[in-house]
This record gives sequence, structure tokens and C-alpha cells, in this order.
Amino acid sequence: MKIGCSSSSSSPLLAVVSISGSSDLKTSGSLGSRILPASQRSSPLDRLLRCKTMSSNHLRHVESMSLLPSGAGKISQLNAVVLGESIASEENDLVFPSKEFSSQALVSSPQQYMEMHKRSMEDPAGFWSGIASEFHWKQKWGDQVVSENLDVRKGPIHIEWFKGGITNICYNCLDKNVEAGLGDKTAMFWEGNERDVDASLTYSQLLQQVCQLANYLKDVGVKKGDAVVIYLPMLMELPIAMLACARIGAVHSVVFAGFSADSLAQRIIDCKPKLILTCNAVKRGPKTINLKAIVDAALDISSKDGVSVDVCLTYDNSSATTRENTKWQNGRDVWWQDVIPKYPTSCEVEWVDAEDPLFLLYTSGSTGKPKGVLHTTGGYMVYTATTFKYAFDYKSTDVYWCTADCGWITGHSYVTYGPMLNGATVVVFEGTPNYPDSGRCWEIVDKYKVSIFYTAPTLVRSLMRDDDKFVTNHSRKSLRVLGSVGEPINPSAWRWFFNLVGDSRCPISDTWWQTETGGFMLTPLPGAWPQKPGSATFPFFGVQPVIVDEKGNEIEGECSGFLCVKGSWPGAFRTLFGDHERYETTYFKPFAGYYFSGDGCSRDKDGYYWLTGRVDDVINVSGHRIGTAEVESALASHPQCAEAAVVGVEHEVKGQGIYAFVTLVEGVPYSEELRKSLVLMVRNQIGAFAAPDRIHWAPGLPKTRSGKIMRRILRKIASRQLEELGDISTLADPSVVDQLIALADA
Repeated sequence: MKIGCSSSSSSPLLAVVSISGSSDLKTSGSLGSRILPASQRSSPLDRLLRCKTMSSNHLRHVESMSLLPSGAGKISQLNAVVLGESIASEENDLVFPSKEFSSQALVSSPQQYMEMHKRSMEDPAGFWSGIASEFHWKQKWGDQVVSENLDVRKGPIHIEWFKGGITNICYNCLDKNVEAGLGDKTAMFWEGNERDVDASLTYSQLLQQVCQLANYLKDVGVKKGDAVVIYLPMLMELPIAMLACARIGAVHSVVFAGFSADSLAQRIIDCKPKLILTCNAVKRGPKTINLKAIVDAALDISSKDGVSVDVCLTYDNSSATTRENTKWQNGRDVWWQDVIPKYPTSCEVEWVDAEDPLFLLYTSGSTGKPKGVLHTTGGYMVYTATTFKYAFDYKSTDVYWCTADCGWITGHSYVTYGPMLNGATVVVFEGTPNYPDSGRCWEIVDKYKVSIFYTAPTLVRSLMRDDDKFVTNHSRKSLRVLGSVGEPINPSAWRWFFNLVGDSRCPISDTWWQTETGGFMLTPLPGAWPQKPGSATFPFFGVQPVIVDEKGNEIEGECSGFLCVKGSWPGAFRTLFGDHERYETTYFKPFAGYYFSGDGCSRDKDGYYWLTGRVDDVINVSGHRIGTAEVESALASHPQCAEAAVVGVEHEVKGQGIYAFVTLVEGVPYSEELRKSLVLMVRNQIGAFAAPDRIHWAPGLPKTRSGKIMRRILRKIASRQLEELGDISTLADPSVVDQLIALADA
């Protein structure tokens, strides 16, 4: 086994294991590949001398991976390259933490992970009971920690964790931390849309504001089990509202503040809330969105369907509009600032059973009707807190920023509940990450000394389009751990994120999970496992992923297929609100005995899991089943491609053809030569059968504010079904759709 090492002016924090052994490394960034200057490279002799002193430690770490989950075997023929401020190149296959990083990590080795995961599988009741005991329970659960049936052939699907345990998640997020002496610790830094507009709350101040709102909700008749719809932007009042509902046992349903009136009305009609919380308007970048007007229209629609809401509590967001410009319905509408400050700053907790509902979150469904995913209190509380703690290797000194909106599950689990259950300091950002320029993210990181930064691959790829100076003009020295969420991150974006944003020293927690799972299912643990760029690595504690074929047979070792989960975990959703039959049909009937994720997945020879996207995002080209994510990743590896989204279209010969929307690096012109080069890139990386039939130039892609690409809209544009585009109001920039249509024949 030969070893190549690169030099660094700082102590090594991460190591890269490379199949090729190349150490004159290059990096793929927004402007393509670069070769390191000679001053930053070490000679072969230097590398050899350095490796003699360090190889044994690092190789022992690699050799210790001889027994991996999922039946994978020993990793062999590896070359270790130690990184400090050096670069992860295309030749590098494994990036693993150094002894210095691992020694301080919560999970510091593959052996420790294996032992913990094994125990969580063999004794889930004991494993999770031990963790749950760290939280406050008014009454402990009974003898049966978990009760479940995931097999439709054996009766109705049901999942229960800690049944009979009495607790309150708001108490555990706030009161428990204050009582532990964290009252003066900053709970939330809030950064407004505009620079220099900010605020903060300590845990004591946050608790007081939550109690004031909770007292108001009780005063207007909201009781345990009642639904409350929250249609707020990323103001501090959004997590305050969530926690206030949880404090009194009300079931909150946060709706992303950007959904259309029709979409909001659908959710109101389904859950029949006692009250709706909103604000008059919000500014996202230079754009003003009149949220109250959307709520008014939604309430008109729902009332015609027989569902009326008596109270609309409206926050006066004076930075976006004025009270005078806000339409008002006397007797129903109430200004937040006029009533909430008058209420007491203490409020009794409503103690609830672990299996009592905590929140409803609607997610899109294939039938067009949103699915009301229902999460309960106890298991969700334990699972989100634990996944946050271990996946980000959380320390009490960390400042944590997740760029997601609380209108999505990421904002529930990893902006509000998970971090605060750990007593963390959280950054909440009202604006958009590239306003007023693409350096805003890193400006915020430096301002608040953010140490854990969690975002979406779409944002990473978007920022890659711009000059690297937007990143390098800022220090980012506070960063310790990076994170990725929402979709598989392609390797070139992973490397840019790692090399440029993290200065080649911050591990990336590339997390796979869903609205339905409540928390991370597959994720790196930063101090334990080597990472492979683009892989979600291994299952979290208590999670037993399986890959099955089309007949539902489990496949062992290296394989590709449908990703399912065997057995339940505490954070699992319990039903679809008002439609348990749909819950069983969608998630448990496709492969009896398993939870079906709806995603495709590959497992490599080393046991690492690679998500390939939704199984309905598979294109069947002349009998070849091709995952859209695979083609997108190949296109995005082209140095002049910033981002790509691929959909299938009807093809008279092949059955389905591959239609690719491609966003280029800033300043790169469209050309026939570039189109051919992109197609060739896919042919070389995947094969001729995967070559796109059509390249559609895209100045931008239709995305929600959280960064999710709306492929439904792209399919309609590709197939020229322009009259069927549907609701585009949730897009961060709806004008992108018109631009794509205009370029359809370019």
C-alpha cells in the first residue's frame, strides 16, 4: 500500500483517502478546475518523509473499517492524503476526520458508531429509553417502550413510542434550559432581510414571549388538540408561535408564507383551525409579498367551503409595509403588537401524552391533494434532539444556522425543536441568501461566528455560479461543521462546498431524511466515518435501511434498488391526518413489511448509501432505467455548468427521452459547442444511452424559497403543456417560468 501526502501550513483537520494516490490536487469550483501553485505543493520526497511519521495512525483508522454495516467488506488498496488547507480533488474518494477532530467528537470512531448502532438495533427499547430519560417527563412511560406493526398483512399500521409518558416539548426546549442556568444564553439571533436589521432573544426572553402568546391563544379559546395555522415568514415570531402552540397542547400547522391563497385554503379546510397567525407583509430581497392579502383570499375561499376562522392574529411587519396599507376586517383581524404584550410572561404547561399530536405539516401528493403528515410529541422530541446532537457533533459553544424556512420539515426539526432541545444558539434569517449579493451568507456567518452551517445543495450550486471572491472575501474561520439537506448533493458541489466554503477543514453532514421521518435517517457522523462526496454514508441509530428489488426482495451488499426501512424509529410520523388508508397505501403497501421511502438508492462495495432521487424521477430510455439525479450530477460536473435539472419526456422511438435544463456559470454564453460538450460529458460518465436528447438553456430554475426545484413545472414546460403549469406562487422567483418558456425554442 503506497501513500501520498500533501503539506499544509496548519494542523490537519481532515484526511482524504484516494484510490489514485494523486497529490498534485485540483479542485472543481465555479470557474472550473485549478491546479495548485507550486508554493502550495509538496515534493514527492517531502510527502514521503511526512507520511513515514503519520501513515500508521491514519491507516490504522482506515483498516479499522474492516466490518461495515449492510454486509460490506474490507476497504482495500487505499492511498491516504492528509488535508489541512489542501484540496479534495476528483481523484479523492474518501475524506475522513483526523485524530485531532475525532478525539473531540461525540462519536469518535467507526467502532464506537458500530457499537451504538448495534445496540440500537438489538435493544431499541433500552437504547431509546436511556436517551429519553435525559428529558423532562411529568410521568414516565409504561413497560412497553415501543409498539408497532409495519406489515399491512398483519393488520392496521400503527407506531407508538413512550406511550403513557407525559411530557411537553416546549417545556423541554425552554423551561428546562432556563432551569439549567441557560436563561441568559442567546437562544436566537435574528437577521433581517436588510443589512444591519437584527435582534436577539435569550432563553429567558424567548420563554416569556412564548408564554405571552400562549396565554392569548388560551384566552381566545384555543384548547389542547385544536389546530392553529401559522402563515408567517422567518421572523422570530414564527418559532415563538410554534412553541406557544406546543406549550398549550394545540396542534400547529405551519404553511410556507408564499403558498397561494388556494393552497392555503386547502390546508385550512382540511385541518379546520381555531385561529390563523400571519403578518401583513414580508420583504424577500427587493420584493414585497403581501401575506395578509393572501390570507384574506384564502379565508374567503374556505368560508365558501363551510370552514370559517374567527381570529386572524396579524404581526405588524413595519419594515415591509404599513398598517394603513393593510386591508382589515374588524371583528376578525387583530394586531399582534396591540394585544400580546399585555399578557402575563408566565403560562402553565399543558402536559400531554407522548403519542398526542404535536404538529401537522402538509406535503405535496401525487393526486394533487396535499398530505397532512402528523407527528406526535414524545418520540419526535427524543429523535430530533438526538439526531441534531450527533449528526452535527454539537457542542454547547456552537452557533448554528440552518437556512431552511419553518414552513418545511427542516425548519421544524432543525431550526426550532432539535437545536433548542439541546440548548443551542440558532440564527434565524428573514431574507434570501444572495441578497443584496452572493456574499450575504458568509457575511452572516462572520457576524454571528456561525460554527455549524446547514443548507441545501441547490443553494450551494447557485452560489457556485458566482465569483469565488464572494466567499473568500469573508473569513469563515468560525465554521466547524457543514451540512446538506433536501436532495442528493452532487460530488462537484460537495467539493466546492468543502474546499472553498469550509477551507478543506469542515466535514459535511450530508443528511437524507423526509417530512415523514421527522429526522435524519442516513447521515455522516463528523468524527466517526470517512465521507465520500455525494454519499449520505450510513444509517443513524435505530434505523435499519434495506434496499429491495421490484418484487420486494432484500438485496445484500453492492446493489441498487428501492430504499425501504425495516422497523420503526421514534421520529416516524404516525398517520396522514384524516386519511389513514392513504397513509398505508402510500408508504406501507408497495413493499409489505417495510416503510417505503419513495426513493431509489445504491449501496457501494464499502457499504455507503447513495440516494438516486425519487423513484418516479426515473426515466426509462429504451429499457434503460436512468435516475435523473445521476444525469444531473454528470452535467453539473462540467466546469461551465452551475446547475442542472433533468426530466423525462415522451419519445416516439425510445419511449422516454432525457430533457435537461442547464444553468451555466455566470458570464458563460450559450453555444452549440457547449451543448455538445455537455452531452459528451454525460456520455463519458454514464454511457451513450444516458445522453440528453435536449439541452434547454435556463437562466434560473423554478425553486421554492427553501431551494427545492419544482420538477413538476419543468415537466410541463418540456412537454409543452403550458396551460397545465398549476400553482407557481410558492416559487422564490415566478418570473423564471416565463424566461424558460421564452427560451424553449432557443
